[in-house]
Amino acid sequence: MNEKMEFPYAFIDELLISQEEIEERIRVLGEQITEDYRDSENLLLLGLLRGSVMFITDLMKHIRRPMTMDFMSVSSYAGSESSGFVRIDSDHKTNIYGWDVILIDDIVDSGYTIHTVRKLLLERKPKSLKVCALLDKPERHKLDVQIDYCGFTIEDHFVVGYGLDIDEKGRNLPYIATVDLEKYHQLYG
Repeated sequence: MNEKMEFPYAFIDELLISQEEIEERIRVLGEQITEDYRDSENLLLLGLLRGSVMFITDLMKHIRRPMTMDFMSVSSYAGSESSGFVRIDSDHKTNIYGWDVILIDDIVDSGYTIHTVRKLLLERKPKSLKVCALLDKPERHKLDVQIDYCGFTIEDHFVVGYGLDIDEKGRNLPYIATVDLEKYHQLYG
């Protein structure tokens, strides 16, 4: 997709996924989750902060089931690279024992974050635990991870927008765009 548009950040290369494509895919995911959890009495969307915020708030609008949400804050990135070490900065508040939990993330890159958080959550004995990610980069996986609900599979681009960032820049964009890392490093060091 080589749509030419004016971007608010000089380091953006090109539009990868439009706002309209994101909205449509999230609607479909919401319908699928609604159907899959039609008999659930305790459904929890558990978002990984901060990248999942836009995704989880739009997704929950399309889930036609009683549900609640909670968040965890985890860190694994330093600039444009995954560190391979996952740190839990803030844990969820809901006791997930016996709950149907859907772990919501913005992107699965190396797989370290999802793998680590999933393992921790399973120790807390939810009734079920599934993973929902807006984006998946299978070429970058270092661990075998299962994504039960995937928005889009993308090639190995560094991307920003729709909650995804590079050093906190680009989260506010309503679409997903690729980053020219060479230009970014020229601009920001």
